[in-house]
Amino acid sequence: MIYLDNAATTKPSTTALNKAQIYNSEYFFNPSGLYSGGLKCAQHIKEAKQSILKNLGSTSHEVIFTSCGSESDNTAILRTVKRGLFVTDKGEHAAVYKSFLELKNNGQKVEFIDLNADGSVNTEELFDFVQNNNVDFVSIVHVNNETGAINDVNAIAKKIKTINNKIVFHVDGVQAYGKLPYRLSQDVDLYSISAHKINGLKGVGALIRKKNLNVAPLIIGGGQEGGLRSGTENVFGIKVFQYAGEEKYSLIKENYSKITQIKNYFINNLDKTIFKIISGENSSPYILSVSAIGLRGEVIMHSLEEFDIVIGNGSACSSKNRYSRVLEACGYTPNILDGVLRLSFSTESTLDEANIAVEKINQVAYKLKGIMNK
Repeated sequence: MIYLDNAATTKPSTTALNKAQIYNSEYFFNPSGLYSGGLKCAQHIKEAKQSILKNLGSTSHEVIFTSCGSESDNTAILRTVKRGLFVTDKGEHAAVYKSFLELKNNGQKVEFIDLNADGSVNTEELFDFVQNNNVDFVSIVHVNNETGAINDVNAIAKKIKTINNKIVFHVDGVQAYGKLPYRLSQDVDLYSISAHKINGLKGVGALIRKKNLNVAPLIIGGGQEGGLRSGTENVFGIKVFQYAGEEKYSLIKENYSKITQIKNYFINNLDKTIFKIISGENSSPYILSVSAIGLRGEVIMHSLEEFDIVIGNGSACSSKNRYSRVLEACGYTPNILDGVLRLSFSTESTLDEANIAVEKINQVAYKLKGIMNK
């Protein structure tokens, strides 16, 4: 199988799974237990947190383990600022976008900033709005999960803090962590990440918060994670997350270069008379959004399954909608929106796979277009 939907989820790392297996067989204890086994598990969770902060180059933040990126986003947005004016952009992941709609439904003031054509936030509009309004909270995605557009969140956070240093700034970093060489700025108050996007397991995520920033728990109960996220910690999943992250960061620049070559191969070899490249130049190498103009992306996606090739046609969290909310906000018309395909890569992707996939994608498109002998 050639798997090219890694923005939706990735295959768990065998190395990380094997290394963490001891937390199923020997260190299976409850980390809240006061006996030696529980205390050791708590220490091993602490080590995982230190590893994440080291990857991000931060000494001014701390880690709260959650169940996923969506929970991290929900906690940041719904449990940090009680009331006020909340600002985000129209290209956010559903976990952020719908959290803002929830705020609006509860009577809070909410503003959605426009996008550029590549899916990045319109920073001029963002800064102008923040300059002229009493904003309390801003959330901007690091890497757009549909187009791969990279927002310079450190620079955006710095500018916003210059305007008003009391604004709480959150970043959804789910598609960036372990993929982009990046150091977390002190101007970023909250940063969400997820294990299963970097060859970890589903069911584990983290919210990284600035030390001393007040965050109320979304889930209450036993008071785990310093009282900020109740529920017995998934030690095995957390350690797989740690080890998968360490794998990624040990070769992050080499992987970035390798995946860039694979992405460029698709850009250069998909038939330009059929496929429009949506992803811009300043985008993650791990995500490529294209449109087969005049065709249905979903039909192409299912046709490729015949060749054991798996691709996406947009965000997995928006798969029930005909058109992508994000790409509509970028200004694309229905004939382009209908044909959208999202190809997303992992460090296990290869140029040989890219060669086969490009050939079959073009072949399927030719057949649907009624083009023969091309």
